[in-house]
Amino acid sequence: MIRDSSLNLQRSKFDLQLRIFRRFLRRLAQTARYRRGLRGSPILFANSFPKSGTHLLTQVLQGFPSIGPAVDSGLPAVVTFEGDSGRERTTQEILADVERLLPGDIAYGHLHALPPIVDFLCREGVCAYFILRDPRDVAVSHVHYVTEMEPGHAHHHYYAEELHSFDERLRASILGRPEVGMLFPDIRQRFEPYLGWLERPEVLTLRFEEFLDERMAALGSVFDHAIRGGFQPAVEREEAIRILADAIDPQRSPTFRSGKAGAWREQFSDENKRLFKDVAGELLMRLGYERDMDW
Repeated sequence: MIRDSSLNLQRSKFDLQLRIFRRFLRRLAQTARYRRGLRGSPILFANSFPKSGTHLLTQVLQGFPSIGPAVDSGLPAVVTFEGDSGRERTTQEILADVERLLPGDIAYGHLHALPPIVDFLCREGVCAYFILRDPRDVAVSHVHYVTEMEPGHAHHHYYAEELHSFDERLRASILGRPEVGMLFPDIRQRFEPYLGWLERPEVLTLRFEEFLDERMAALGSVFDHAIRGGFQPAVEREEAIRILADAIDPQRSPTFRSGKAGAWREQFSDENKRLFKDVAGELLMRLGYERDMDW
């Protein structure tokens, strides 16, 4: 077991070094493409609560190298919890990841609004985005992801082998797993550490639903936020927004299924609704997805 762990660590380090080398080559290409190079360009960082449209927003940001000095870092997602073990990473580990980012890098992750992380993502030279999605749709997406799409996930075995129906799995995604405690609490408790991002004017908060219903306006907001952060485009705004729109490709997202908003209505039973109201009804109102408990 110790030998396997050591081999996995070595593979992880080798993979990271390979990604960094590939980033170096991409940065060289972008420096040659744009006269001013990447110096002075902001880091573009897509942050989210998991299953809230992370890949969609990341794809949009990956369109920026076509409109100005930016580069897809290609580095792994910067996460608060390890996907395979569920272990909560230390603040020092997370900071080591974000401090690896260079001017003009495009990156993404799932980061709590912890003071040192907030300080980094809100500082000059960083342009951060936070994407929201209706937590009810998040719960449904979480079921499909853990059960069907990610066999290495810490809770895959529980969802796929110990639970035997979609309803049971949805209940677990709402209520968490009390037997493992804070490793997997209910959906309100899982979301609360992200709420601090909503209070930061330096971070642009977006909604997944905006990209479905008002896509061009949402893309305009993404572009304008980058400009305010110091990004200098080589094309006009209208052309830039078109390029960002073309960067969206649901087929390239391993977790994108239906691209629908409000799909929870087709999946929630009356009991699921009652459980969600009990656990996270106030959260829905805080996020603006409901005005009251009458839904």
